[in-house]
Amino acid sequence: MTSSAAPHRKALYRIPEAMQLLSLSRSVIYELIRSGRLRTVKEGRTRLIPESAITEYVSLLERESTRGAAA
Repeated sequence: MTSSAAPHRKALYRIPEAMQLLSLSRSVIYELIRSGRLRTVKEGRTRLIPESAITEYVSLLERESTRGAAA
């Protein structure tokens, strides 16, 4: 039996799902995509964010945070 409290992990997320996962606004998500800080793929006309791209973005934030603390 699966727990309903545990988030369901997917391979690809739509923009609204990524917004919720990262606690960021739609405009911030699109700015991250434009700047290349958040990778996406396209399936037809739909822009999707791979789960690995979300993980990479969080890791990038952690690295930047660590560098900022060391300075």
